[in-house]
Amino acid sequence: MEHVGQTVTLSGWVQRSRDMGGLTFLDLRDRYGLTQLSFNLSVNEKLCMEARKLGREFVIQATGLVKERSSKNAKMPTGDIEIEVTALKILNASQTPPFTIEENTDGGEELRMKFRYLDLRRETVRKKLELRHTLARYTRQYLDEQAFIEVETPVLIKSTPEGARDFIVPSRLNQGEFYALPQSPQTFKQLLMVSGFDRYYQIVKCFRDEDLRADRQPEFTQIDCEMSFVERDDVLNTFEGLTKYLFKKIKGIDLPDFPRMSYDEAMARYGIDKPDTRFAMEICQLNNLIAGTDFAVFKSVIDENGLIGGICAAGCAEYSRKQLDELTEWVKDSKRGMKGLVYVKWNKEGIKSSVDKFFSPEQLKSWIEAAGGKEGDLLLVLAGPLEKTQKALGELRLELAKQLGLRDTPGYNPLWVIDFPLVEYNAEEGRYYAMHHPFTSPNPEDLPLMDTDPAAIRANAYDLVINGVEIGGGSIRIHDRGVQQKMFDLLGFTREEAQEQFGFLMNAFEYGAPPHGGIAFGFDRLCAMFGGVESIRDFIAFPKNNAGRDVMIDAPGAVNPAQLKELGLKITE
Repeated sequence: MEHVGQTVTLSGWVQRSRDMGGLTFLDLRDRYGLTQLSFNLSVNEKLCMEARKLGREFVIQATGLVKERSSKNAKMPTGDIEIEVTALKILNASQTPPFTIEENTDGGEELRMKFRYLDLRRETVRKKLELRHTLARYTRQYLDEQAFIEVETPVLIKSTPEGARDFIVPSRLNQGEFYALPQSPQTFKQLLMVSGFDRYYQIVKCFRDEDLRADRQPEFTQIDCEMSFVERDDVLNTFEGLTKYLFKKIKGIDLPDFPRMSYDEAMARYGIDKPDTRFAMEICQLNNLIAGTDFAVFKSVIDENGLIGGICAAGCAEYSRKQLDELTEWVKDSKRGMKGLVYVKWNKEGIKSSVDKFFSPEQLKSWIEAAGGKEGDLLLVLAGPLEKTQKALGELRLELAKQLGLRDTPGYNPLWVIDFPLVEYNAEEGRYYAMHHPFTSPNPEDLPLMDTDPAAIRANAYDLVINGVEIGGGSIRIHDRGVQQKMFDLLGFTREEAQEQFGFLMNAFEYGAPPHGGIAFGFDRLCAMFGGVESIRDFIAFPKNNAGRDVMIDAPGAVNPAQLKELGLKITE
């Protein structure tokens, strides 16, 4: 309203047009929103008729007087005013767009991705990119205030065998040799610590050639950070501070201090290393209550040191047989591979169970009570090998929470998960793999176990989890050549392979490498969390589809045979 009476010039796109007899109204859209333009047939017939010829998405420039609207629109920030146009210029005409540029558009996802430059005109998409910009700005502001320095690291690097697949780039000048696009700047940020840059960060593009889903893209962005002369708590306190800062600045929320939970505790209570703690329904271990049973299924599990575990779904005692059968099939599918599911209902009629032939009502009631249940509740029980059953119970917990609407619980529950296993054993390949990456340091007290019991070593690593989503992860790094060599030995590298792949890093450790550690936040995931959605795509200006393709520019695509020849490459069937 403060601009009423002023003459202004606005440029933008025609959102919609309305002819009202002697009046014509246009909604003009630019990056800042919508403004109503008015044309009066009796005041300037020629100008009004020109306005009526304008189609959707025409680019125009309008000059006129700011006036108070007679019929205000409270849904628009500019709904109290309009521009009474005195001059109009068409800057560019437009074809009719293939979908409406509205919040609730009629365009499907594939169509909108093909015309992404039009989709970006929609306010709902534009605001997501503005949120991304704001997150980046406040991230830099916080890290700058903490004396971090932003340093760019190379994009053309050397391929490494660990982790996800690399994207490979052929070298014209060194035929038969290839660069890789970085999955992270891990080794370079460690080298920066050796170089004396004690606090580094970078909002950096990374690349992984892996299968896609809602929270993955082949190219993604990290808030990548590293610190020298630190222990685990220094890193956690610094980046807990960053997270609190972002929530306060952007959402006005004061987060409490983040609890810390060991990996073993997370798996025992929630069956997953990134637990959503907004709701209960924790795993209850029932082995002790069932010990001594003659029920063959449970007896064999107890004898083999497996797990009999249950989760209690409050208020679900009236689940139908069909619903229970569907859950049974769900836990038996190939992904989870359980042999079956046992249920115990506690309703007004008493205790009912799929195993009431083998256990008394008093025994079954004790199971539900051990899981924190009461009348009206449903207990679901799985039994099998420990790790497999924990994971299946964790997935069942999330599936039930989804059915009951618990995953939409408001609020934010952050926590640190710590003390991950350093390595995990692959029985098929007969070798160990790094749980995080091969530069993660063991917990200092577990170092002697590298020679005797590698599976028992805890990593000096940590993940930040919010509402069941892993937002970031990192570790205190190995900074001693001898320990790094032991780690490569443990992972099955020959001395020659380790030297060829990572000799530059191990050599650097011999020139005064300080203790150091760091973390990387998934920036796209962070944006999606602040935006209140699961998919990261709308927070990326030009994302790929589920097949890893950019349908707008039709990439990836074939290259000219002459280019292949120049690179020394040949396509085979």
